[in-house]
Amino acid sequence: MRRIAMLSVHTCPMAALGGKETGGMNVYVRELSRELGAQGLIVDIYTRFQDPTSERIRDLWPNVRVIHLPAGPEKPYNKNLVYDHLPQFVAGLREFSAREGIAYDLLHSHYWLSGWVARELARECPLPTVQMFHTLGRMKDAVARNEEEKETAARIGVEGELTDEVDRIVAATPLDKAQMVELYGADPDKIVVIPLGVDLDMFRPMPRDEAMTAIGVELPQDQRLVLFVGRLDPLKGLDTLLKAMCKLTELEPELAKYLCLAIIGGDADDDGSDVAGQLECLDKLKDEVGLHDLVAFLGSRAQDTLAYYYSAAEVCVVPSHYESFGLVALEAMACCTPVIASRVGGLQHTVEDGVTGFLVPAGDEDALAEKLRLILLDGELRERLAVNARQKAQGYTWQTVAERILNVYEELWQ
Repeated sequence: MRRIAMLSVHTCPMAALGGKETGGMNVYVRELSRELGAQGLIVDIYTRFQDPTSERIRDLWPNVRVIHLPAGPEKPYNKNLVYDHLPQFVAGLREFSAREGIAYDLLHSHYWLSGWVARELARECPLPTVQMFHTLGRMKDAVARNEEEKETAARIGVEGELTDEVDRIVAATPLDKAQMVELYGADPDKIVVIPLGVDLDMFRPMPRDEAMTAIGVELPQDQRLVLFVGRLDPLKGLDTLLKAMCKLTELEPELAKYLCLAIIGGDADDDGSDVAGQLECLDKLKDEVGLHDLVAFLGSRAQDTLAYYYSAAEVCVVPSHYESFGLVALEAMACCTPVIASRVGGLQHTVEDGVTGFLVPAGDEDALAEKLRLILLDGELRERLAVNARQKAQGYTWQTVAERILNVYEELWQ
């Protein structure tokens, strides 16, 4: 049986979603590994040890396990600082595989930190390498609003080196591929476009009453929900959504009486100061624009509970300034929930404007407020978008993703 080393250095694929460093990449690594294991490959997921109470090695599914290795402090840690501890991670992986008598057939790395690790391992023992960046440093710099939001020179440099050195790169959309070619001079012939998937059994439509009951007392049972799922990161555009909700209350004051914006995301990392600061800023903005009790910050949630929130909501908003794909949008669509998203990155491929939801210019609270108003006031439109959303989502499955990834592996093994 072929054996894969799946590298997810800075974040564990089993972590609850919505934390500072958890999101679509966690879901991708977990679901892809599960499907590859089901198709007969042995998959070891290597990630950084950051919880002294967790198991060092954990069997997840048949043929799949997660292995935690030391790399810096054994606690949540700024991912840019993890870069300084990557040699420790490499040494730990080498030691573990030697002790277990493991020889891998391929390295599949996620994000630039993991790509650095894969490169070092392949230099010592030549192996086929597959890289997925998930986001690109140069693209994040392009939308950064200040120097603090820009990426490190180390990241930009390593990403450029990896585009030259790895054997294959997986891009989530044609636009993602084009950006790699334009911004890093990547060879287009080594890039394969494979969209993300969604678990259609987990993310499925359910009656709103059932969904609200499952959520329990967290949210008012008689309120109409607008939903945001994502990290409390300026890149995610939550400030735009808060301002749009304020605009909506001005446009439709009667409608606003029955609305609640539910925000999922925001577990602390490091000492919690970063996320606490974000929450403080958002709370201040909420008060400044007059939303007050209209907004509920719910913190992070396990992935298997998200379907209840999507199904309870009348619309899911993804106001990001940059997304390489936009998995939240796809999950919402699978639950028959219309999506309003920024017209950026992969969201332009995931959301079909006027068919499964709406696309609006990033940072444009007026346009976002108008589309919210349209969906919330027009029940027939909302229902039509919902049906179309589910239908489109059915074309994306993790089984299909795994089959296409396996084809990439087999090409490299020839």
